[in-house]
Formats: sequence, C-alpha cells, structure tokens
Amino acid sequence: MSTQMRNSETHVALLKGGWSAERDVSLSTGAECAKALRTAGFKVTEVDVGRDVAAKLTEVGADVVFNALHGPIGEDGNIQGLLNIMGLPYTHSGVLASAMAMDKPKAKDVFARLGLRCPEGMVLTIDDFSDGHPMEPPYVVKPIDQGSSVGVHIVKEGCNYRPTAEDWTFGRYVLVERFIAGRELTVAVMDGEALAVTEITSDRGFYDYEAKYADGGSVHVLPAKLPEAITRQALEVSEAAYRALGCRGVARTDLRYDDTERDPGDLYLLEINTQPGMTPTSLVPEQAAYRGIPFPELVTRMIREAKCDS
Repeated sequence: MSTQMRNSETHVALLKGGWSAERDVSLSTGAECAKALRTAGFKVTEVDVGRDVAAKLTEVGADVVFNALHGPIGEDGNIQGLLNIMGLPYTHSGVLASAMAMDKPKAKDVFARLGLRCPEGMVLTIDDFSDGHPMEPPYVVKPIDQGSSVGVHIVKEGCNYRPTAEDWTFGRYVLVERFIAGRELTVAVMDGEALAVTEITSDRGFYDYEAKYADGGSVHVLPAKLPEAITRQALEVSEAAYRALGCRGVARTDLRYDDTERDPGDLYLLEINTQPGMTPTSLVPEQAAYRGIPFPELVTRMIREAKCDS
C-alpha cells in the first residue's frame, strides 16, 4: 500500500485561528499545513478554534490533531491539556513543555541551571518604569508570554519608550533583558535533532512581527555563514534547550551571536518556540527542505509522531 493510501485512512483535525494576538499568523500557518497534509493524502478538517473547541472536535471525530495555533491557549499548554483529556493525539509538545516555553522567565531559569547562556534580565511591573530606565540602554522590553515578537520593543539610548497601563495589553508583568548586539540566528529542532542554523537579517534592524510575517525585508541565510565552532555550539545549545523543557515534535530556538567585541564572540539563547510558524516565510520548513525534507513529508512526520502526554 502506498504512503498516500495509508495517509488517506487518517482523519486530521487541524486547529487554527483562535483569539490570541497571533490569530492571523495561525490562520496562515493553518492554511499552509492543511494544503501540505492534503497533498500527502490525509483527510483534513480545519477547525477555527473558539471556546466551543471540545464540542467541535467531538463532532469532527478525527483520529489525530495537527496544532497550528500560536500564542496563548494554543501554545501555552491549555489546548494540550484539553486534547489529553479527550484522548486525541496531537502534534508538537505536551502540556509542561508548552507552558514552560511560553513563560519566558521560567524557561530562562531552567536554561541558566543547565549553564546555557541567556541575556541578563528581570521581571518588572509597568509601575517600575515610572522612575526612568530600569537598566542601562540598550535593552529589550517584551511580554513574558507572547510569541512572534508581539509587543517587543528595543529601547536605545535617548529613547523614552516605557510600557504604560494604557498601551501595554499583555498583563501587569514585563520582561526586560539586556540587548545583545550582533546577529540573529535560529535553529529548528525535530524529534530532538537540530536541523540547521539560519541567520536572519532585516532592513528594519530587528526581526519583529512585520519582518516575520509581512513584507518586512527579512533575508534568511541558510546555512548561516559562521565560524564552525559557533555553528556547532548553536546546534548543541538548541538540542539542549529542547531536552531541558521536554519538548517533542518540531520546535525552534532563537539565538543571538555577538561577534562585535571579540573573535569568535558569544552565543546567547533567547527562547524556544514549541509552535513555530509554518507560513510561506517561515524558518522551519526552509530548514527541513535544506535537509531534504519537503513540506508534505515534514507534516506527515509530525502526524506520525503525534501523541498525548503519557
């Protein structure tokens, strides 16, 4: 029996949309993944997630769930817990890894205990900015539990930005980190194996939401042109971070490489993303293709590895 015929016996419910700030990214990821799954021969039912998602999944009656959600609810362990209760195997990481990765300060605590270098930082409230800069600029202000660079600001010397109750819509707490000069790197990890290192450049000066998902002028250099030791370190650090949080399936680490002061420079782990984007401009499909894994095969592997928490 051909692979396509075997796949046709599997009914996939693809979860997309939701109500987080990353809804549009999720819809794009969902559309691309649904197309690739159908190309691979699967029966696919797309589900735009609302608060009635359990009832919708019961009505669909699928065999397995492809999680194409981004942001809170879909990426922070909530939907994973529901799928565990329903006994529906799903792609990507389980409850604990998803929740830990989404909570950036907690993930950094775990990484620090393993000796993985992260930017120095602190968790503050918006009130803590009333007396001026909480650390010497340049530094980065970001929500503690969002993805896709949502809400991220780089505060440079002379910049008066500070989060206020009027414009900060991500809760009371704020993560502040030292800005790391140098180069933006990312590594896809699949089933525990790091695939490659990509360098990302953007004419916006920062790989923000617009650079990621709009026409932001971002360029992906694959493989990144780095010293061999730094490439090896980036792959090893990414696999270590994946193991540390207990990730499974596909994830992606984001790193900074500071080569501005000395040679070969220092590598910093920023975070790990357990629900990386799979849009036409996304990094994981690019790295998989570079390793000889076309998109339909990539999503097929993800479905074959789908499971509930044990």
